[in-house]
Amino acid sequence: MTTRRAVVTGASSGIGAATVRALRAKGWDVVGVARRADRLAELDAEVGSVSFAADLTAAADVSALAEHLAASGAVHALVHVAGGARGTDLVENGDPEDWRWMFEVNVLSAQRVTAALLPLLRAAAADDDHADALYVTSTAAQTAYPGGSGYNAAKAGESMIARALRLELNGEPIRVTEIAPGMVYTEEFTLNRLGGNQAAAEKVYEGVAEPLTADDVADVIAYALSAPGHVNLDLVTMRPVAQSAQHLLARGPLRPRA
Repeated sequence: MTTRRAVVTGASSGIGAATVRALRAKGWDVVGVARRADRLAELDAEVGSVSFAADLTAAADVSALAEHLAASGAVHALVHVAGGARGTDLVENGDPEDWRWMFEVNVLSAQRVTAALLPLLRAAAADDDHADALYVTSTAAQTAYPGGSGYNAAKAGESMIARALRLELNGEPIRVTEIAPGMVYTEEFTLNRLGGNQAAAEKVYEGVAEPLTADDVADVIAYALSAPGHVNLDLVTMRPVAQSAQHLLARGPLRPRA
């Protein structure tokens, strides 16, 4: 049986790193991609992945990644986790540079890496039944909220890439999946969004009973990639039970009503 190989972006922390671990546990070969080579090396040593340091907002880095992958084996799955949020400004006082950064890391990086790796996915699908392109977006792509407009716009743009790609690939054995998590507690996402303000980042999760973890999302990703080849999970929206909707979050213990 052919060992399947996945490329996981954003692999140096959070959901990306958890996905590398989850796929390695299921026997996949994994190439982790991120900018921080030191973090990738630590992950390689831990789980036996093979990393490639690249900035996906740089066309030259993406081209180098595609060349490396083409020379080193088949690519059966692209798992695009890389992205991020910056700031919580309103539309009227938003920093255009923050918006530009979010568009680069969430939308243009998805387009660049997809365009570069699609020929490899096609080749793998021709030889081995099917291939996968999976994108981790956010519930922010589905519902707007005050202070989230820049991130809403960026993640909605990435979501539309996945949806359009699925239509463009109709008739080809390439599955296109979107995983849209709600509140996920990771070590860096909210901290980075709030400019490194640790106290403010902790307050976001204060009192919330069991927000999602990176491992929770990685488990769903691993299932989606391991499902029978004719089964496509178009869109999986996942939230902690405490978050009934983007704007409705319970703080405190969850208990049945008397």
